[in-house]
Amino acid sequence: MNLTKFVVSTTASAVAALLLCGAAVAQEYSWTFQTSETAGEPGFINKQKWADSVTELSGGRIEIELLPIGAVVPHTDTLEAVGAGILQGHLTDPSYFAGKDPAFAMMGNLVGAWSDPFELLGFMKSGGGNDLYAELVEPYGVQLIGTAATEPEAFVASIPLRGVEDLQGLKLRAPEGMVYEIFSKAGAAPVALPGSEVFTALDKGVIDAADYTVFAANQGQGMNDIANYPLYPGFHSLPLIDISMNKQTWDGLPDDLKAILRASVDQFIFQHVYSVRQQDAEAVAEAKQNPDIEIINWSADERAKFRRIAQDEWQSWAEKSDMTQRYYDTVIDYLEGRNLL
Repeated sequence: MNLTKFVVSTTASAVAALLLCGAAVAQEYSWTFQTSETAGEPGFINKQKWADSVTELSGGRIEIELLPIGAVVPHTDTLEAVGAGILQGHLTDPSYFAGKDPAFAMMGNLVGAWSDPFELLGFMKSGGGNDLYAELVEPYGVQLIGTAATEPEAFVASIPLRGVEDLQGLKLRAPEGMVYEIFSKAGAAPVALPGSEVFTALDKGVIDAADYTVFAANQGQGMNDIANYPLYPGFHSLPLIDISMNKQTWDGLPDDLKAILRASVDQFIFQHVYSVRQQDAEAVAEAKQNPDIEIINWSADERAKFRRIAQDEWQSWAEKSDMTQRYYDTVIDYLEGRNLL
């Protein structure tokens, strides 16, 4: 064989081998993850970007199909679905699993504890939060990849609420669990409604206010047009985002892909927080153009009053199980140590 034929033959073989490798890599892992948002919400869009980033960072070795809330199982059942392999993973609010273990309520949304998402994420990454959460989900056959957070949630109200006293007797939507109990202790009359019914309930006067989601999402869904007194910045709720997957699948991954998945979450944290922060600012500017909307910002004193009520409920929940007590003790140590309590 002459040199030219040898080079052509060798090159062709190498290209064929690379193509075969590329094809194998592209199909190495194909997963389905379910989120807790409807398609089109800011949170869902950002989570889709995360899924795309995993494919990019892994060189195509991992492909994730991201599905909206309820696409495969109800949002309250994704924990078991991930453990059973019905879903390969989820990105969700742990509070939805409060009925399975009260620790999920505390870890998912310690109402009144955090004024900024990076306070919460600092605790999760360096204060022991991630370790405790990973321990909590492991018996379900679930592996924590990492945690993220969003901006503090705004509050939707059809009547002006200028402080804790205005919560007395207020008919408001709140999810079951710690959020519900804290608003009850504050004097409100909470009602447990799914998110899909909030708009109609406000519009028909069934409720006067709602713990729902971030300002940008509220504004985009027209909530502030029917409930003209939104509270912003939020004073109560800053939910955690759990990014987890099936533990058996995780255990079978090579170390480089585990590192890529963890790095993708770190990247997602900043992208998501700053994206929602920008969207909130734009939505606030838009709402201010409507003379019928009054945005109310609670004073530091009123926020402190609500937080003291929340802290009493933290102590009550701490007594519910060994894990809730451990989480409570760890959070209190972290907050006190950084003068955040």
